[in-house]
This record gives sequence, structure tokens and C-alpha cells, in this order.
Amino acid sequence: MEARQQWARKTDFYMQLPKVELHAHLNGSISSSTMRKLIAKKPHLQVHGHMTMIDKGKKRTLEECFQMFQVIHQLTTSAEDILMVTKDVIKEFADDGVKYLELRSTPRGENATGMTRKTYVESVLEGIKQCKQENLDIDVRYLMAIDRKGGPTVAKETVKLAKEFFLSAEDTVLGLDLSGDPTIGQAKDFLEPLLEAKKAGLKLALHLAEIPNKEKETQMLLDLLPDRIGHGTFLNTPEAGSVDQVNFVRQHRIPLELCLTSNIKSQTVPSYDQHHFGFWYSVAHPSVICTDDKGVFATSLSQEYQLAAETFNLTPSQVWDLSYESINYIFASNNTRSELRKRWTHLKQKVLGCNEGAANDDADIRWSFVVNTHSACVGIPPASTRPG
Repeated sequence: MEARQQWARKTDFYMQLPKVELHAHLNGSISSSTMRKLIAKKPHLQVHGHMTMIDKGKKRTLEECFQMFQVIHQLTTSAEDILMVTKDVIKEFADDGVKYLELRSTPRGENATGMTRKTYVESVLEGIKQCKQENLDIDVRYLMAIDRKGGPTVAKETVKLAKEFFLSAEDTVLGLDLSGDPTIGQAKDFLEPLLEAKKAGLKLALHLAEIPNKEKETQMLLDLLPDRIGHGTFLNTPEAGSVDQVNFVRQHRIPLELCLTSNIKSQTVPSYDQHHFGFWYSVAHPSVICTDDKGVFATSLSQEYQLAAETFNLTPSQVWDLSYESINYIFASNNTRSELRKRWTHLKQKVLGCNEGAANDDADIRWSFVVNTHSACVGIPPASTRPG
């Protein structure tokens, strides 16, 4: 009974922790309850839950994960679907203690329903607007995603849309995401539209180094000086060039969006204790815990923080700092950052409470081991002191 109560207290801490979510794909974040509503509207598709979510303890290849997205896209084909999904996803993040959310999604057209890329974007923005009108305790922004599968022509159209809404959507559309199956297309095909977006003032969050042996492409994207990196799974591997790329990322202080469960379930990382969060945290590099696709990977941001803390022996104070520092890496204005910091400060005593003294010598010893192990992977000496 005591162990159960202790577990409940720990879980409550992560739920109550105010959080920032910076890497959440809209269609991948659809919960099982929302998925049931979508499936009920399209029974002829004969879609079942296991086709859209990877249950606890199960894994898929990266290719199979992208096949799951194709199934989900068959269920979200109208402006009404997108509006419902957007509102449900935002409410679920708010219920999980997320105070600031940057949703990302690729504008899609569907001839059968008359949905265009523009009405897709408008539906996402309407969902954000309605949640704001309902006074949900969450600030939501939108990054338009370029899907590699669409190629450079569609990428240019997406940038054009993003520029249009960047100027007219009251600071809701803030940037662009480059994502999709990393085995499709070549980075060089997207450089021109990405540069155009950057010149227009849009922020760039680029998926890179998701799969091995992509050093040349990775450097090409890094040379754009993205504002954040998605995953960066194979940046700190022993291959030739990796050390230079790690140094480049560290020198430019480019924040990483790190998604533990996503990488484990898609089998790009073999185990939680080998996740690259350990390396980047050990060298005190800007890093943000994220979900990626909370629906597909059956997780939540609270769970991701708890996994990171338990795997890498973080104290409650270190977890708090990790969350607080993530405010530095949002794409919204300095005023928004300032308001969020005030909120965190206001909540700190209530959330941390008696957890303040949870650090112990064992954790320090185990952390020292983690630091040295991860740093040794790329020949970088560990930070002399543990961050936090």
C-alpha cells in the first residue's frame, strides 16, 4: 500500500509540473477516445485501434510507424475532422499540465471532401481559437510542416501558406517543420523553400539525423542554422563527422527536441538508458522533453518527464529546471516567455513542495556513470559538474 501511495505521489508530481510541449504532430497526437469517434464516422474503412496506436511494450519499425500515419490520414479528411481533432488534442495536453504547446501539422487537401490546404490550416487555427475562447489553461501556437514525401513543389506551396498566415494569424503561426519519412527525398530539395521561410522571419524546426549514415544531409540542414532540431538521434554516434556535428550543434547552442518513447517504439534507439537525452543533458546542452506523437506511441508529456527522470536519476529540482528552461526555446515572443516564467515561479513552491530534498548521494554516483558513458561515445569529455 505504501509503495502504491509513493508511486501515486510521484505520478502526481509529473502531472502537476507545468510543461512546455514543442514537438507534437497533430495527427500523431490523436488519443484513442478521439480515434474511436473518427472510426465511427468512417466504418467502411474498417480501421481498428491497433492500426493507429502502439500499445505498451510493443514496437514497430520506423517504416511501419509511417504506415500508421497513412491510416490516420484516411480518418482525418475533412475540415470538420481537423477542427475536432485539434480541439481534442489541445484539451488533452492541457489536462496533462502543458501550459504552452506548439502543434505541428502538414496542410493537406482532400478532393473527396473539398478540403484544401488552406482550409486545413484554417481549421487548425479555428480549433486553437475556440480553445482559447473556452479559457483553457494553455497557450497554443502552430508550426506548418513540410512533409518530405510531398517534394519541393508542395514545400514551396506550404511556405507560401505559412508566410500568409504568419502575417495574418495574430502570432499563432510561428514557423515551419521539416518532417516525414527520412528515407524519402533529399535535403537539398528543400533548402530553397526553407531559406525563403527563414528570410520571411519564420522559425525552423528541422527533423534531422533520425536514421544513421546521413551525415552529409545532416550537415546540409545544420548549415541553415535551424532554430531547433527534432530528434537528432544519430548526431552523437561514433561515425566519422559526428564529432564535428556535435561540436557544431553545441557551438551554436541549437536546442534539441527529444522524444524518448517515440525513439524506443520506432526502434531508432535500443533502450531508454541508451537514449541520447543522457548525452545532451550531461554536456548541459539545451534540450526539451517532448512526446512526438502521444496518440501513436500511447504516452503523455508527464510520462516522458517521468521516464527521463527515472532513467537518468534526475531529482525533482532537476526535472523542474528542465521544464523551466524549456521556456527559453519556444518560438513565441519574449513577452510570452516572460509571462510563462512568471507562471512557473508562481507554481514552483506548490509543485516542488517536499520534493525539494529528494536528491541523494546514490543519484550523484549513478549520474556520474551516465555522464561518462554518454560523453565517451563521441570522444567529448564530460561536463565537470552535473547541470542543475
